[in-house]
Amino acid sequence: MIGRLRGEVIEKQPPYLLLDVNGVGYELEAPMSTFYNLGDVGTTAKLYTHLSIRDDAHILFGFSSDNERKLFRTLIKVNGVGPKLALSILSAMDMTTFIQCVNQEEVSKLTRIPGVGKKTAERLIIEMRDKLNVSNASAQKNNSSAAPQGSLTEGLTSPADDAVGALIALGYKPQEASRLVNKVQQEGVTSSEELIRKALQSAL
Repeated sequence: MIGRLRGEVIEKQPPYLLLDVNGVGYELEAPMSTFYNLGDVGTTAKLYTHLSIRDDAHILFGFSSDNERKLFRTLIKVNGVGPKLALSILSAMDMTTFIQCVNQEEVSKLTRIPGVGKKTAERLIIEMRDKLNVSNASAQKNNSSAAPQGSLTEGLTSPADDAVGALIALGYKPQEASRLVNKVQQEGVTSSEELIRKALQSAL
């Protein structure tokens, strides 16, 4: 089992990233909360990992903190919540916000996350209530509140294109993704990661 990786960030295109570890390139999927804490392409990153084994693929997920990984592992144990939906949840809100939603039974707020219907939201509240704790939330809030660093790619796409692509990969419909990004662009936000962060916040 691969538990942690430390290497050079080669590519960043949420929710995917490529990490070079001693000459071996590891492809990972990660929530936006992790991307916010990554440096520029070419810098060193340390990620906690979770390996998901399916019949057709082995998928490696990366997280900036062990608390974030623990929440991911708890989420995928909930009936009806797979890795992709867990990534969407972690991208849409930090641990503190998620815990508040669960404790205050905010079904309507959870259902604003793509892929989370009313039944899934209710199931999350019931099954997650006793599994979350404030200490983990505080630690994760500190980790996820760092300012975004760097750009997502060094390619030819614009920051807005990168942001729209990331939202679509997280489950938003193309039209909705474009609307959310255009909205925050009008507020003067220009960097890719900040566009994604603000768009996700406005969706809630």
